Amino acid sequence: MLEIKNLHVKIAEDDTEILKGIDLVLPKGEVHAIMGPNGSGKSTLAYVLAGKDDYEVTDGSITWNGEDITAMAPDERAVAGVFLAFQYPIEIPGVATMTFLRTSLNAVRKARGQEELSTPDFMRLVKEKAADLKISSDKLKRPLNVGFSGGEKKRQEVLQMSLLEPTLCVLDETDSGLDIDALKIVAEGVNALRSPDRATLVITHYQRLLNYIVPDKVHVLSGGRVVRTGGKELALELEETGYAEFGEEAA
Repeated sequence: MLEIKNLHVKIAEDDTEILKGIDLVLPKGEVHAIMGPNGSGKSTLAYVLAGKDDYEVTDGSITWNGEDITAMAPDERAVAGVFLAFQYPIEIPGVATMTFLRTSLNAVRKARGQEELSTPDFMRLVKEKAADLKISSDKLKRPLNVGFSGGEKKRQEVLQMSLLEPTLCVLDETDSGLDIDALKIVAEGVNALRSPDRATLVITHYQRLLNYIVPDKVHVLSGGRVVRTGGKELALELEETGYAEFGEEAA
């Protein structure tokens, strides 16, 4: 279970407070959505869960599987099962996609006390999972994300997530820049990972993603706080009414 208690976070460089007392509980086996207007702190929450060092936690705690991960480094959180899918995955020229995937997977397996995968076993696993996401072998031969469309980059991230098998998946506006076909493929990949041992936090502006990744609960973030929580029907309501009632600029 993910438990966030009274989480206060500021930008490390200029002391601007972004999160102002987040309280949230996400049980294993569930998918929760975070929605809210621009500037409400959605992406900041995602980055803080992953351990990005541009932010400073000034109060509160983040607990995952009963372990306080608030002060953990990003690689330690990855070993603990935390995975962040970025809103805008970056291109890394000179780093082969397959090398990146194998190095990441074996580093996590080693840290968890598991055997590293041999090259043949790794190749079989990647090809199987890539086929499910309609990622061609040509894409796997390129440098990481170089020359990829937005949809192709998001599929690559879901492939990484599928290989690493995290127990806490955080998706930061993974629908950003996707056409409807890419959205469906990415959503299918995310849904395939739903299990009683895994929790997923989906951050999005719009309800359309939640047509395909149906949440158990929806939380509205505004002004750095969770101001409302409801069932999946809350996303439909927000699609109709926007965020005006929460006193911030609509997304």
